[in-house]
Amino acid sequence: MAVFDFLKRSEMSADETKASATGPVIAYRGTGRVIWGPRDTVNLTRNGFTSNPVGFRAVKLIAESAAALPLVLQDATRRYEVHPVLDLVTRPNPAQARADLFEALFGQILLSGNGYIEAVGYEGGVPQELHVLRSDRMSLVPGSDGWPVAYDYTVGAKAHRFHVSERLSPICHIRTFHPQDDHYGLSPMQAAASAMDVHNSATAWSKALLDNAARPSGAIVYSGGEGQGTLTPDQYDRLLSEMEAHHVGARNAGRPMLLEGGLDWKPMGFSPSDMEFQKTKEAAAREIATAFGVPPMLLGITGDMTYANYQEANRAFYRLTVLPLASKVAATLSHWLTAFTGEDVALKPDLDQVPALAIERDQQWARVVGADFLTQNEKRTLLGLPAIAEGDTGPGEDTGPGNDTENDAEMQDE
Repeated sequence: MAVFDFLKRSEMSADETKASATGPVIAYRGTGRVIWGPRDTVNLTRNGFTSNPVGFRAVKLIAESAAALPLVLQDATRRYEVHPVLDLVTRPNPAQARADLFEALFGQILLSGNGYIEAVGYEGGVPQELHVLRSDRMSLVPGSDGWPVAYDYTVGAKAHRFHVSERLSPICHIRTFHPQDDHYGLSPMQAAASAMDVHNSATAWSKALLDNAARPSGAIVYSGGEGQGTLTPDQYDRLLSEMEAHHVGARNAGRPMLLEGGLDWKPMGFSPSDMEFQKTKEAAAREIATAFGVPPMLLGITGDMTYANYQEANRAFYRLTVLPLASKVAATLSHWLTAFTGEDVALKPDLDQVPALAIERDQQWARVVGADFLTQNEKRTLLGLPAIAEGDTGPGEDTGPGNDTENDAEMQDE
């Protein structure tokens, strides 16, 4: 087995002799350099999402929460209930609904730092369909001025080029901030890559410990009598067979090792308690959660008491992570779609329909309603609502410089 490869190496060359014939013979397994995983999108997705439960849950939690946020479409004077942009976002293509499209888009942004949406059938107005493209297959083609002139989508040996005109682009590129790249974004997965490697290595070590609890973490030292420092071939074969038969595998975990004939065991590594692998995994998991902006409490990571309770952690998660990401994507998407329609409209999350923010919104509504020095339109602006057009009054709306109470009092005096 691979555990005793260091012993089998000597069998390959029977004519070789040890460097010292009189000194003790020490067989050991040395340590190597630190090996970090690749940092490209494909390997980061494989190691940090499909093979890591913390990264998987963090990405799913953010993507699903952001995709479930209700969106509203409005301009400076009204909020639309029916609009071609709303119809397109509600049913972007025959295979996906709104939540499916946005979950895929948010997932691509979290995994690679870049999200790409393709517009299909946009001649003469709003596109007929929207499709999310895989970011690991897309590459940007910059022009002489640095701005993109095309996007290449490559699958295997085939590639398709999307040309970008001065006014319209068939591709909506949403990217996160990257201080050292002019064209591509920096993903949380890249920032958490080192913590991912530590967490995955600790998991692999734990699995290996379960499979082979007697893996040598030290040295077998042989000190023979009368200056003899080497094992005979029979002694060597017996030692190798005894180790493989009685000290390898999960069923032999914890079995004591009986050494005889001048053999001695010298520990050369830390025990599991010394290395504190469990604490190392928890620390790496917290670093991964921090990179994604997810409170560790929401991922089931113990030992984190930053938030007073789960409700506060959930509110902070929405306020600091979900809403900024959803607002950025909605703003970029609406800016891109308005190039097709020519209208000045904007998509934005409807904060009044987010249960996690209900307490904050109730408090804000109470403060705004109680501010008598504000006009009705100023109050609506603070609440994220469009202003009421001049001459259009609704229930409780201002009718002029004064409020309804002042007008009623003047009529009574008359």
